[in-house]
Amino acid sequence: MWQLSSHSIGYQQLLTHCSSVFPVASSETPHSGSPPRPGEITLAQHGVLFLDELPEFQRTSLEALREPLETGRVHISRSAHQAEFPARFQLVAAMNPCPCGHLGNPTKACRCSPDQVARYQGRLSGPLLDRIDLMVDVPVLPAAVLSAAADGESSATVARRVAAAWQLAIARQGCINGLLPPARLDAHLHLESSAETMLHRAAARLAWSGRSYHRVLRIARTVADLAGSETIGASHVAEAIQWRRALPGRE
Repeated sequence: MWQLSSHSIGYQQLLTHCSSVFPVASSETPHSGSPPRPGEITLAQHGVLFLDELPEFQRTSLEALREPLETGRVHISRSAHQAEFPARFQLVAAMNPCPCGHLGNPTKACRCSPDQVARYQGRLSGPLLDRIDLMVDVPVLPAAVLSAAADGESSATVARRVAAAWQLAIARQGCINGLLPPARLDAHLHLESSAETMLHRAAARLAWSGRSYHRVLRIARTVADLAGSETIGASHVAEAIQWRRALPGRE
C-alpha cells in the first residue's frame, strides 16, 4: 500500500514501518488522485491513525472516516475509476474543547462565547462522534499534583491484561469484541438483569442511536473481559456509559 500511495518511502523503511499515521490538518482528503491511490486511512491499516486538533481537519476528510470506521473498507468513485481499499485501523484523536482551549479550566477563564464553542464543536458531526467509542476528558492539573502523582501500572502489566482479554473474546466468539456484528451480540453478552435494566434506562435517557447502543454493549463486554468476568454486571455497563460521555458544552 505504501508503494501504491504518493508517499516516498525507501525499501528498508517499508520493511520496518509501523502502521501508525499522523496526518496534519492541512492534509489532502484521505484517498486522492486519479486513479485513486491509498491515503492515510489505508496506510494505517491494522495500526493507529492519530488526528491531532481534530476539528481543524476539513469536513470532507472527517466525514470520509465514517465508512471505514463502520466497515473496515473505503470505496472511492471517480468519473473513470472505482477502487476499494482496506481500512481497518484504530482511530485516536485529540482536540481542545473550544477555540481558546480553556473551556472548563478552573484556573483560567474561557474567552469563547457559547456560539463560538458550538460552532467549533459542531465541526464534528453527530454521525462521526457516534462512531467514536471512548471519549476521555483530560483536565488541567496543577504542577504540585503532577509531581506528587504515584507511578501507575507499567505498560507490560497493562499489555498482559489486554492480551488476556483478547484471548477471552476470541475463545468465546472467534473475534475481538470490536468486530462482533450486532446480530451476534446477544449470544455472547451474558448480561445480568441489573446491567440490562441500567442499559435500557441510559439508552432512553440519552437518546442513543442503534449504533451507540451496540457500541456501548461491546465496550461493556470488553470491560467485563478486562475484569475477568464471564457476565456483564451493572458496574461494567456503568463504566461503558461513562466512556460515551458528550463533549464539554455539548451535553
